[in-house]
Amino acid sequence: MISMISSRLARVVVSGIQPTGVPHLGNYLGALSNWVKLQQNAHSDDTLLYMVVGWHGMTLPQNPKLLASARWDMLATLLAVGLDPKRSIIFHQEDNQDHLELSWLLNCLTPVGRLFRMTTWKSRIASSRNADEADVDETLLNAGLLTYPVLQAADILAYRATHVPVGEDQTQHLELTRDIADTFNRTFKSKNALFPLPNLVSTPSHRILSLKDPSSKMSKSSPDIQSRILLTDTPAQIKSKIRGAVTDSIQGITFDPVNRPGCANLLNILAASTGQDVHQTVKGYENKGHGDLKKDVTEAVIELFRDPQKELGRLLQDRAYLQQVSVEGARKAKELSGETMTHVRERVGLC
Repeated sequence: MISMISSRLARVVVSGIQPTGVPHLGNYLGALSNWVKLQQNAHSDDTLLYMVVGWHGMTLPQNPKLLASARWDMLATLLAVGLDPKRSIIFHQEDNQDHLELSWLLNCLTPVGRLFRMTTWKSRIASSRNADEADVDETLLNAGLLTYPVLQAADILAYRATHVPVGEDQTQHLELTRDIADTFNRTFKSKNALFPLPNLVSTPSHRILSLKDPSSKMSKSSPDIQSRILLTDTPAQIKSKIRGAVTDSIQGITFDPVNRPGCANLLNILAASTGQDVHQTVKGYENKGHGDLKKDVTEAVIELFRDPQKELGRLLQDRAYLQQVSVEGARKAKELSGETMTHVRERVGLC
């Protein structure tokens, strides 16, 4: 009798977050909580790498002292929300120079015209200046901001990632990464392709929008602090921000993202915070109004943040532990990327 056993290929999961500003509710529901779920559901032979991407933060002007502090705050945040350095490789991107070397080589394969067609650089400038994308002055574009999608590709390909959890605003960048990987594989042919074409890991939560402008996503770079709920906000601050969230003058509660984006955003937040489907959530508001919805959203977010906030406060007082996690994470990351770079140098003729 022949036993039919399906083989399973080990996955390499890679993602990162910038150390620019305290993570907000959108970051938590759209990325961080899903990274934790990926860790919890990972097979024993899967490799997971999560990095604080300091080099990406440099694409817009930064205060050096604030950035130095924010790096550690973000690393502590990753641990506070539930990432385990014994299971996932957690590190600072800038502690591994392989990213820069690979980025330069990939830049030499990437057409400038393709980078100009990327939409994120324009939205980042617009967001930082509180302007419309149509009004963005392209003279504000620096080379780093234009080419940072290639550095992002290097972040992924340095570990030969198979799966990348990203939000919908980064889908275009992952498509570019796949194209760059394919170009490298075809340009520097060998018996086996060096880079797999990484797959998108979609996050189950809806995109969380600004509390003040539900036509745009919640953003760390928005000048209006009332537009986002930060992981470090007190219950009183959370209550105030949600109470002031933009809704509409229509009576009753319905889920209509097109015509009632503010109301739909609050329903999405409530559903994501409580682990429900939004269409199930809205059924509980057939005879209620915006005041009831905002009250429930406030309570759900406060409860969602309760444990992470407590753990974050503890970790921020233990810099020695954070440094230990950082050093060990970088060591493990370098072992993986070092093997990749050996193959890269051989194929391009630099060794």
